[in-house]
Amino acid sequence: MSKAAELAKIGEVATNSQIGGRRNIIINGAMKVAQRSTSVTGIGGSNGYFTVDRFHIGQDATAGRLTMTQTADGPSGFANCIKLDCTTADTSIAAGEIMWLEQRIEGQDLQQFKKGTSDAEEFTVSFYVKGNANATYALALDDVDNARQVAKLFSVTTAWTRIIMTFPADTTGAFDDDNALSLSVRIWLHAGSTYSSGTLQSSAWAGRTSANRAAGITSFFDSTDRTFFLTGLQLEVGSQATPFEHRSFGEEINLARRYCVVYRSTAAGDAIHASGNRGVFGLGSAHNSSNPVTFTELPVEMRATPSLTISAAADFAFDRGFASDAAYSALSLQGLRSTTKTVGLIGSTSGLSNGDAGILGASPDEVNAKLTFDSEL
Repeated sequence: MSKAAELAKIGEVATNSQIGGRRNIIINGAMKVAQRSTSVTGIGGSNGYFTVDRFHIGQDATAGRLTMTQTADGPSGFANCIKLDCTTADTSIAAGEIMWLEQRIEGQDLQQFKKGTSDAEEFTVSFYVKGNANATYALALDDVDNARQVAKLFSVTTAWTRIIMTFPADTTGAFDDDNALSLSVRIWLHAGSTYSSGTLQSSAWAGRTSANRAAGITSFFDSTDRTFFLTGLQLEVGSQATPFEHRSFGEEINLARRYCVVYRSTAAGDAIHASGNRGVFGLGSAHNSSNPVTFTELPVEMRATPSLTISAAADFAFDRGFASDAAYSALSLQGLRSTTKTVGLIGSTSGLSNGDAGILGASPDEVNAKLTFDSEL
């Protein structure tokens, strides 16, 4: 690399007031981590996190449906992307319809933007996109704390293209310094007239006006041929888009685990321990003849005490070693014994003696047992 090129690289970082350290505020922007699933069909009837970690689908009132996958595709330097594939079109768009893809960010991770002060910083967002055909969508920064927004349109073609957007500083409305949702980086992909009949607010931050939020976009649900691919999403301080900040898989998954932890039985390779042909998820004892309480250590401290979703109660059993397994008919989080670091789980079964020690395990040979701990924004 020439001396001029080296200086240019240094200048890119210095322009953003960062001499080393982490630049990209987005988690999992290279779409490496997908703890829940790598592919989910029929999305569109509810909001949620479905595949790639930290990327949320929001919707309302649309009849459109899509498949979301973590796909082995991307521009040079990227092995994975999010792919959205329209499977049910919605060409009769009611006024209140919406669908977007977003990442939600805690306020305490945004203080470097100095938002709401006289020396507020600009926001720069960059990402790579492509689709099956030309389309126009909008990327919005939505300040949840102060109900303010700014947005810009971008174009999608059939080739991977890097989009760079710099949004103005905002001297109105500081982000809260806490672990709650303060900013959504949101890609609007479908919107009815309630949200698209005005003029996009692109030159300055302003209070939300519904009609201006997604004005000018086309609809992802206009055809079952429609696809949308995204990777390399980066949000950074300042007016300069720097090269994408690649982090190791280990770093990325631990950042994602602040919001979601998934444990599966041993066939999937990520139960807490392996014990013969079964997954082991926690240790504990019986408090009476039918209710064992077990404790599961979380791999990182989560954002908040998590909720629990299980594959099915019948996938789990209380294993007392040489005694027979006690199959579960129910399994739930015990809130009083759960924190951001360790969770207590209470099961329902029968035939135990008070004080029986054992493990929370997958039922013998059960390869689909799954515990999902969720503290998403």
